[in-house]
Amino acid sequence: MTGFKNFILRGNLIELAVAVIIATSFGAVVTAFTAWLTAQIPSANDFFEGTKLGDGGFFVNALISFLILATVVYFGVVLPYTKARDRYFPPAPPGTPEDIKLLQEIRDLLATQQQNPR
Repeated sequence: MTGFKNFILRGNLIELAVAVIIATSFGAVVTAFTAWLTAQIPSANDFFEGTKLGDGGFFVNALISFLILATVVYFGVVLPYTKARDRYFPPAPPGTPEDIKLLQEIRDLLATQQQNPR
């Protein structure tokens, strides 16, 4: 069970799933906007009959659906995932990483060697 918990919380599985959900929903918004935009361009038949302007109802509907889905995904998936990840795998405490400390020690040793040549 620990291996599965590590797989779910440490890997990018949740981030990838959220990205696919949001990208699919945003694709619907782009498709609706493109359909609305192309409806604004008059065709040859519309030129003689007078131009008709398409309504933006599909676009507004797709936009509202996207915002609702994004809200549900954030509060239903992202927020609980972040809390669980921070609970089981807390972030590293702030401070200087070990490699930076080692580089600082090397710098200090080189500085003392330059001040006291043999």
